[in-house]
Amino acid sequence: MELPKYDLHCHTTASDGALEPHVLLARAKERQIEVLAITDHDTLAGIAQFSDEDLEGIRLISGVEFTCTWNQRVLHIVGLGLDVTSVELKDYLATLSALRLARARKVADQLMTMGLPDLYLAAKEKGGEGVIGRPHFARVMLEQGLVSTEQQAFKKYLGIGKKGDVKMEWPSLVEVLSVIKNAGGVSILAHPTKYKMTFTKLRGAINDFTEAGGDGIEVSYPGMTPDHHFQLLRIAKEKNMMISAGSDFHSPGHTWTDLGKYPPLKSNVNHVLNYLL
Repeated sequence: MELPKYDLHCHTTASDGALEPHVLLARAKERQIEVLAITDHDTLAGIAQFSDEDLEGIRLISGVEFTCTWNQRVLHIVGLGLDVTSVELKDYLATLSALRLARARKVADQLMTMGLPDLYLAAKEKGGEGVIGRPHFARVMLEQGLVSTEQQAFKKYLGIGKKGDVKMEWPSLVEVLSVIKNAGGVSILAHPTKYKMTFTKLRGAINDFTEAGGDGIEVSYPGMTPDHHFQLLRIAKEKNMMISAGSDFHSPGHTWTDLGKYPPLKSNVNHVLNYLL
């Protein structure tokens, strides 16, 4: 079938995106996107507030970008077409939200040892009904004049190896795939070439993903090379996996991406939309 214009991976202020859900939805309509999946990190808060009137002219697919571990590495799994009324899914996300709150408290405590004020409540307010992450602390630092840019906040306080980089014990790949399946969703390995693995190791991750019940992989997203695109398409075909694509949009300030902006796909592929629509 001929696919509509779509984007199956993007973020709002419910996680680490810069736009409120309604603003993101309006932006998608401006770009004539017909099918949109809002996939905030470990939360459904970004899709919980739309009315039927809001969604006129666009098909919204329920989604979450789940964080998990595989062989002591962090992976992201996009769950699409989830039953948002699933008790198991709600309980799972509530548990993760509590863990993220506890981590945010630790981040604030670590930053205070560097002479910063207690930013916990302000960061929590930024997260709203969604999850709290380091980007919320960065925005608060910028607003309070503690840094000149959000990038500076990460470089000095929040980036890898810095005081505010508090690690978290994420659920396993197997557990996440089970939650997605039990909620009636499709599981997609997000942006496979962004995990800084060799292709040999990535193949191992994809093998374990499929053996554990994973359904598909993203094969088109900003920043990937044409060679990586074709290698991922080949792997998906070999393993009879669904394929997906999305912008991983976070902010209008990121000039390298926008909603609906990613390398185009041919129509004769085993696309996840053939299952979801």
